[in-house]
Amino acid sequence: MVPRIMAWTSGKLMLETGESFSGLIPSFQKESFFGEVVFSTGMVGYVESLTDPSYAGQILVFTYPLIGNYGVSAPATWESKKIHAKGVILCEMAEHPSNHSSTQSFSDWLKEQKIPCLVDVDTRAITKRLRTQGVIPGAIVSADTTKVTFEDFAATDWVKSVSIKAPVEYGTGEKTIIVVDCGIKENIMRCLEQFPVRLKRVPYDYDYTNEDYAGVFISNGPGDPKHCKATISILQKALAKQKPVFGICLGTQLLALAVGADTYKLPFGHRSHNQPCMDPATERCYLTSQNHSYAVDEKTLPNDWRVSFRNLNDQSVEGIEHTSLPFFAVQFHPEAAPGPQDTQWLFKKFYELCFSD
Repeated sequence: MVPRIMAWTSGKLMLETGESFSGLIPSFQKESFFGEVVFSTGMVGYVESLTDPSYAGQILVFTYPLIGNYGVSAPATWESKKIHAKGVILCEMAEHPSNHSSTQSFSDWLKEQKIPCLVDVDTRAITKRLRTQGVIPGAIVSADTTKVTFEDFAATDWVKSVSIKAPVEYGTGEKTIIVVDCGIKENIMRCLEQFPVRLKRVPYDYDYTNEDYAGVFISNGPGDPKHCKATISILQKALAKQKPVFGICLGTQLLALAVGADTYKLPFGHRSHNQPCMDPATERCYLTSQNHSYAVDEKTLPNDWRVSFRNLNDQSVEGIEHTSLPFFAVQFHPEAAPGPQDTQWLFKKFYELCFSD
């Protein structure tokens, strides 16, 4: 047996519903750490997932049994500058990574980032509980903890905490695309930068509507979309100009709310790299990467909007599109990172709409 590098002691996950799941925590991990407990079924991509700002406020349970085997790559490959998840729960942690691009072990990375973890846990039992109950507030605590007071994460405006604070410009194209940062993944920026455009990345509450731009992109992000009142209000003004609008993940929910539709919280969300989605118009199917808790209520969509993609597992809305104007959005992640790249053509579609004249 390969010896452990890190010293461990007994710990557990306590759920607000009363259940607890025993495991091991690093011996230096003394406090209690809170978050909304969610699970992801992805087999790879733990670095990209944990640095995805959409996980802000959440404790992420990895269902794949071994995490950390290929270590952690350089920050240039991450989806943001830091880990946003509140904690990590996994069955087994590989403390001796083997990969040419690894710069440090998974355990060292979590310690450096001050992110709590719980290992040697029955992640299957936790996942089955979440699939039955839905996502639940929880806490990673020491084994002798008997009582904790859970925080109300549902009331937190997580987008405000992960959005940039001031506009940043990229590229030198003749026309500008506004990129509304609600917690954007870096690979979305990389996908947009492939085109000869000038990108202006702005905070979630920045009013860009009086500026000269060719189109608006609304990013992914964490939390309840209904908290983003300023983003929705600004987007409503932008829609009146009838310039192209493209949204991803949270961007889909915000676009739906801006046109008068409603959103709701899924029982346990979609977090995996192999969610099947179909375009009802063509009946063509795609494998997609997903990470979201909320979805658009199809019954509330205005008559001039259609469902452009549907999840084949639960039939939830995965994309919406205006029937005549250049507005569309998808609930999944066409930029992948991690996951399949089947739908990266959507970025080209947006670019062509912005420059169709």
